[in-house]
Amino acid sequence: MKLNFTGYFITPIYSIEIPEWVEPLIKATDPFIKEAKYNHKKIIKERNKQLNKKINDFGMSHHSTSLIDLDEFKQIKTFVFNASNDILNHIGYDLNGYEIHWTEMWVQEFAKNGGGHHEGHIHYDNHISGFYFLKCSDKTSYPIFHDPRVAKNMSQLPLKNDLDVNFGTQIINYKPKPGTLILFPAYLTHQFSVDFGIQPFRFIHFNLQAIRKMIVGA
Repeated sequence: MKLNFTGYFITPIYSIEIPEWVEPLIKATDPFIKEAKYNHKKIIKERNKQLNKKINDFGMSHHSTSLIDLDEFKQIKTFVFNASNDILNHIGYDLNGYEIHWTEMWVQEFAKNGGGHHEGHIHYDNHISGFYFLKCSDKTSYPIFHDPRVAKNMSQLPLKNDLDVNFGTQIINYKPKPGTLILFPAYLTHQFSVDFGIQPFRFIHFNLQAIRKMIVGA
């Protein structure tokens, strides 16, 4: 006799390649990265002095202010907004009583001297998170996603092969190219591997939230 199999509780991750946005968005984000690096100069100087060693920006992430209201990012905002609506509908949510709103959008570039990374985290009180990669390669950092099934992780067994992707997999990584856009449910824990500073690593990160229309007065 053969058991019937059905897969449930799948966590979707969506991606698309849009390389034509890379150059315009690098140009648009350059001033923000330049400003972020300038703002870190004092911290770097004090840290070098304290450690009595020039580690410069090692381990840092040069993080911009909000990009949400800027015209230079209108195209990517429009696409991501529409895609977020499509994704939430595809997942099966009833959005009739909700509106999608932007909550966060920023650009960041990891340290020139290496060591840039992010520990596993989520962006609470949001429903869609995502990245658009501007500068990356097979020598830079990359995003890692963690299995969100807490109850499963409490009783995790050893895997036959850590390289296989199956129902027992605990983490999965993406190796992006410049122009890769990734969207995923905001409950999904994500992190970025340690960057070695060999080549620049820059990406735009964003979050969106479905808010009840009765709250926003729609």
